[in-house]
Amino acid sequence: MAYFDAASAAPLHPVARQALQASLDEGWADPARLYREGRRARLLLDAAREAAAEAVGCRPDELVFTGSGTQAVHSGIAGALAGRRRVGGHLVVSAVEHSSVLHSAEVHEAGGGTVTRVAVDRSGAVTPEAYAEALRTDTALACLQSANHEVGTEQPVAGVASVCRDAGVPLLVDAAQSLAWGPVEGDWSLLTASAHKWGGPSGVGLLVVRKGVRFAPQGPVDERESGRAAGFENIPAIVAAAASLRAVRAGAAQEAVRLRELTDRIRARVPRAVPDVEVVGDPVHRLPGVVTFSCLYVDGETLLHELDRAGFSVSSGSSCTSSTLVPSHVLKAMGVLSEGNVRVSLPPGTAEEDVERFLEVLPEAVSAVREKLGAPVAGPSAAVREDDALVVDSLGKRCPIPVIELAKVIGDVPVGGTVRVLSDDEAARLDIPAWCEMRGQEYVGEEPADRGSAYLVRRLS
Repeated sequence: MAYFDAASAAPLHPVARQALQASLDEGWADPARLYREGRRARLLLDAAREAAAEAVGCRPDELVFTGSGTQAVHSGIAGALAGRRRVGGHLVVSAVEHSSVLHSAEVHEAGGGTVTRVAVDRSGAVTPEAYAEALRTDTALACLQSANHEVGTEQPVAGVASVCRDAGVPLLVDAAQSLAWGPVEGDWSLLTASAHKWGGPSGVGLLVVRKGVRFAPQGPVDERESGRAAGFENIPAIVAAAASLRAVRAGAAQEAVRLRELTDRIRARVPRAVPDVEVVGDPVHRLPGVVTFSCLYVDGETLLHELDRAGFSVSSGSSCTSSTLVPSHVLKAMGVLSEGNVRVSLPPGTAEEDVERFLEVLPEAVSAVREKLGAPVAGPSAAVREDDALVVDSLGKRCPIPVIELAKVIGDVPVGGTVRVLSDDEAARLDIPAWCEMRGQEYVGEEPADRGSAYLVRRLS
C-alpha cells in the first residue's frame, strides 16, 4: 500500500518513535515540581522547547506547546484579537485558509467582529497588495498560511508580513504544512504548527507569540505554558515532536529536491495520460511533495475508492467526498474544477517505483469511473428545447452528472446557441464555469430558477 496523504498526517518518523519510547520513562512527572522526577521532566520539556524554537527561528520563551495545531490556531487568533481589542475588531484572512482559521473567523463575526476574506488567484495565491488594501485602522490581526494544505501553493508571507508591519498589524502565520521544510521567512508576529504534519505524534501543536505582540489568553487562567495552553503537558509526545522536527529538517533540503522531481513528473504526465484533467496550484511556488488535479466527468469519492483498491491512499476536495456535499472552499476560491479532485501528497522517503505505479494505475481508474457514470458518449439526454435554448434538467443530480449531461448536448446546439443547465447541486456553480474554460465554451452566467439555479452556456466551437 502506497500512502500518498502526508498533507493530512505524515507517518510517524522513526526518531519520533524512539524519542517517545525513551521519554516515557523520564517524562511522566509534573515538570512544575521541584523533586527529582519533576526536574527530569522539566529538563526534557525545556530541551524540546529549545529544539522547536531553533527550528522555528524564535526565542524559546516565545514558544508554547498546545494540544493540537487547531488549538494553537484558535488560541492564537483569540488571544491576539483580545490583546488588541482597543485597536478594533477587524480580522483579515485569506479565502483559502485552513478550516481552523476560518472557523475562528466565523466565531469572531458571531461575536460582533468584522472579517475581510482576501481573494486568491487561480493558482491559490494572494498578493501583498491585496492584503494592504484589506488592512484598516481598526484591523486587530491578519492571518495567512505559509502554504496551502490542498493544492500546495506557497504564499508570499514575507511580502504580506512587510505590509502588515508597516500598518502596525500583527500577522499570524499557519505554518502547519511548511515547517518541516524550513523556517518561515518574513517579519511575522505569531505562528502555529502541528507535529503530525512532519512525522511527530498527533496531539502536539506549537504556538509562537513574538515579544512585543499584545496578547491576552482567553478562557480560564492556567499557570502552564505561560498561561497560553491549559492542561498538563504531554512531555513524551512533545519530546518526540521536537526530535522528529529536528530529524526531518536535517534532510529537508535533499529530500525536497527528490520529492519535487516526483511531483513534477506527476504534474507533467497525468494530463498526457488522462484526458480532460486540470492540474491546479502554482507550478513553481509550491510545497515539494504536493500535487493536485481534477478530472472532468468523475465522481471524486468513487475515484478514491478505485485508487484505494489499487493500493494508493490519496485525498480529495470534491464535494462528493464530504458530508456537506459542498466543494472544497479552497477549490471554490480558486475557481477551478472540483469534480474528480485528487490530492497526492508524498511523505519523505516515497519510492520512485510507487509513483510510477500510480501513474500506470490512474488512467485505468479514471476510465472505469467515467464508464460507470456514462460520460461523455453520445446518447439520449434529458435535454429539451425552450425558446432558443436547450434546457438540461439536472435537478436532484449530483456533480459530475450535470456537467456530463451538459457535455453530451453541447454539440446539439448551433455555434452561438445556448444551453441552460438546471441544477440544485452547489458544486455546479464551480464546475460548469470550469468546464467551459477547459472546453473553450462561454459561461454566460447564473440565473435564479424555481428550484436551484440555471447556468447558461454559449457554444463557441
